[in-house]
Amino acid sequence: MSENSDRYDLVLAGGQVFDGETGASRVADVAVTGDRVARIAPGLAADAAQVVDCTGQYVLPGLVEAHTHIFAEVSKVGAPPDEAHLHRGVVAACDAGTVGASTFAAFERYVAEPARMRLVNFLNVSVLGLIDFRFGELINPDTLVPEDALAVAEANPHRVRGFKIRLSEDVVGLDWRPLLKRSLALAAEAGLPLMIHIGETPEPLPVILPLLRPGDVVAHCYTGKPYGILNDGAVLPEVYAARERGVLFESAHGKSNLSFDVARPAIAQGFLPDVVTSDTSARNWRGPVFDLVTSMAKLRAMGMTLEQLVPRVTSASARLTGLDAEGYGTLVEGGPAHVTVLAEAEEAVLPDAAGNKITAPRLEPSLVLLAGEQVPTVPWRGLPATGA
Repeated sequence: MSENSDRYDLVLAGGQVFDGETGASRVADVAVTGDRVARIAPGLAADAAQVVDCTGQYVLPGLVEAHTHIFAEVSKVGAPPDEAHLHRGVVAACDAGTVGASTFAAFERYVAEPARMRLVNFLNVSVLGLIDFRFGELINPDTLVPEDALAVAEANPHRVRGFKIRLSEDVVGLDWRPLLKRSLALAAEAGLPLMIHIGETPEPLPVILPLLRPGDVVAHCYTGKPYGILNDGAVLPEVYAARERGVLFESAHGKSNLSFDVARPAIAQGFLPDVVTSDTSARNWRGPVFDLVTSMAKLRAMGMTLEQLVPRVTSASARLTGLDAEGYGTLVEGGPAHVTVLAEAEEAVLPDAAGNKITAPRLEPSLVLLAGEQVPTVPWRGLPATGA
């Protein structure tokens, strides 16, 4: 035993440690004391009370999910946050539009406050929120009450980090422009971004994108539904132009909005999502989405590298949700000890949301630290059921 024995509470030893900003990695140990990362360097194991061998595994900043639906027991799309996310490697998550101004208090009391993981949200511009996906929350345009949404956002800056409008025709009808303009005005007054849900929008993206501001977000960039980002297999020039102006694009798999037939050529053309998200919900957390790490594995199979994926599920998602200011999305000495360790898993059949399947290696969370405390993980929900 060395003189410095137990200098650290825990050392994650010998893993490939990733920088959440650049995606670069190196083999090193990560030492944790209390709720902080004490040091990142080789050769720290001798000074630890507990050592976990991470050889051959990937040590990442704790994953941040920037698009999910977690208003469990109220919305038909609401998954339980800790069970769906935390135990599968995600330490912080953003509910994207399940909650409206009229349901926010219930979300705060029954979901956000009791959750062990950190939760924020993009507030639906409809006061109703997304309670039941069969009935568009803006079919009655009078449900867009900017005063109510603004009041909730201003009173709850710890929780509300943006606004969300689902711009599909079955949600907004054909008269979508006034709704989008009012939503953009609301977001501008609050000083927050607006996220728009695409796929089956009333008009094509080249009509919609010029209306968005820098910092606004296009969800479901790899949707296979009509009016996506491709035309004859090529990424639309208007999509590149929007990105050039600062509009962000996120991948949001969801039950019906990731198509390998869109993701593969877009990635091959160099059009990567700014933020990688899963859109995990009660409709898909047992398939076809499963969780964020499975969405990472699918996009890796489509051509993205782990070095490209890591910043997009850590630092970029933390910036989008304002959680970077709380230390999420990075793994640095002195920072909070939120850590996700991923291991390579065997190949599995992985579906998209458009009826396609691939066989590809999965990623599996082998260890999760939330503020230095180890969180139990659960097996992948796509594994074949074992008979009793």
